[in-house]
Amino acid sequence: MIRRPIQRSTAIWLGIISLLVLFGGYTWLSHRQHQKNPDDTTIPTWSQIGKGLGQMFGVNKRSGERWVVVDAKATASRFFLGMALGVGVAVVLGLLMGCFAAIEAFFQPPLSLLAQIPPTAALAVFFVLVGTGQEMYVAMIAFGILPALAQTVYLAVKEFPDELQYKTYTLGATHPEVIGSIILAQVLPKLIDALRLVIGPAMVYLIAAEMVVGDVGFGYRIRLQSKLLNMSVVYPYLALLAAFGFGMDYSLRWLQRKLCPWYEGGKH
Repeated sequence: MIRRPIQRSTAIWLGIISLLVLFGGYTWLSHRQHQKNPDDTTIPTWSQIGKGLGQMFGVNKRSGERWVVVDAKATASRFFLGMALGVGVAVVLGLLMGCFAAIEAFFQPPLSLLAQIPPTAALAVFFVLVGTGQEMYVAMIAFGILPALAQTVYLAVKEFPDELQYKTYTLGATHPEVIGSIILAQVLPKLIDALRLVIGPAMVYLIAAEMVVGDVGFGYRIRLQSKLLNMSVVYPYLALLAAFGFGMDYSLRWLQRKLCPWYEGGKH
């Protein structure tokens, strides 16, 4: 039967097996490559990756800093500031568009247009408008996620039942109370779902910008080490990015269950 649930223990074991297959496949690929070329660094062995981890977490003799610490601080600050700005503007704009037809008519066309412009293709525009400092990374992330999030909130507000709205007004609620207490509560779980979907694109925008103009950060370090073919450092950095994305997704799902236990879409 389609979508028939399986036992949780079975799901856990299948997940573990899939990871073992992934690591086993990489081990075999690395072994085969080093049989051809023992000095190969493009597909490092696990011992080479261990040395790369030592470079990442150890104190660099030249700078006196730990790469992973300074890069994590730079990338995380840029990411969270950009997400905060983009989410804040998107929520306000989406709520206003969904609640007021005039605002919807004014903002819907430009939002639909901007949603089709890849932020990475507009890097030069960001350089010209905001320079190449912290503001550029924040603006790029905010610009990249804002159209999708704003339209998600807008569509969720449009689905709000008119009957519930009328009942709320009958009880004496004002426009701000209806929007802030009732509509926003209905929109919140779908906003969290949308946030889970934009984490990946937001990281792509940030890493791409760091690769081009960054002097610190994950993107900068990956570009620098890739040029040196030091993939024993690049792969752990990619693994850290994947772990960060997984952690963000898990945290948002947990937050959705806590804040919106009534939401059926969040029960997975």
